[in-house]
Amino acid sequence: MIRKYILILLLFWMQQCLAQDLYHQEIDQWKKERLLELKSEQGWLNLAGLFWIKEGKQYFGGATTDDIRFPIPSFPARVGYFERKGNIVKQVLEKDIALSSNGVFQKERVIFHPDSIKPIQMSFAHYRWTVLQRDELIGIRFRDLKHPAIDALQTIPCFPVDTLFRVQAKLIPSLLPKKIPVANVLGQITQQLSPGKLVFSFQGETYSLDALQEGDKLFIVFGDQTSGRSTYASGRYLYAAMPGEDGVTVLDFNKAFNPPCVFTSYATCLLPPTQNILRIAVEAGEKMVGNH
Repeated sequence: MIRKYILILLLFWMQQCLAQDLYHQEIDQWKKERLLELKSEQGWLNLAGLFWIKEGKQYFGGATTDDIRFPIPSFPARVGYFERKGNIVKQVLEKDIALSSNGVFQKERVIFHPDSIKPIQMSFAHYRWTVLQRDELIGIRFRDLKHPAIDALQTIPCFPVDTLFRVQAKLIPSLLPKKIPVANVLGQITQQLSPGKLVFSFQGETYSLDALQEGDKLFIVFGDQTSGRSTYASGRYLYAAMPGEDGVTVLDFNKAFNPPCVFTSYATCLLPPTQNILRIAVEAGEKMVGNH
């Protein structure tokens, strides 16, 4: 009987060890994918400029006399101009250079329209730019695919993996479609659709976070008692799966990650709403890196 009991305990211990190993492998893989994403063509490390476009014409090129000066060595002056009329932006080229939009050379093209489904990408050598909109602001997001920051970032410091910070949360849906005000680093406040509040327990206390929705996932912008100390002062981000019929999902704070503003000055990050600043120190996920 004792031998059988010992065997059961041993099997249970082996299962726990296996589960721990698999979970650590999962987190390691997440870290690798996170770094690859940051270094990718659409990642945050290659951002080299953000230029807000005013109403009317603004000339762009590589000279100090241009309204918008791209950081491209030997780029000629007055390559062309951007013309904004309301929420429509047109790019007009005045010089014949190897500059394409979505892979095609065009002297004149509307590069942004409110009904645009997918951003148009302009290319010159290893440089790329697209148009983005932040409320009433419209700007050029400029990328250098050979930016030194890509090779400079080799790892992101993280807290030790702790399953204590992998918790179940219940989504309490809003009775009516609800929007919550969320600020960004530009000082803008936008109304973001929230599917509800995620309620979870941690060390005997109950906490909640207002969730946003991004595609088929929940997106959480949060702060905690590590913010401004070991983690980024303006909070971190976290994704969670949409809950099943029981309304339950998992908040894995070991996958909490830094906003792009940690890596570049040319991002427009969301800030955590007041109600999403937790009274606990979430010592899990990514720590602060860099000096932005």
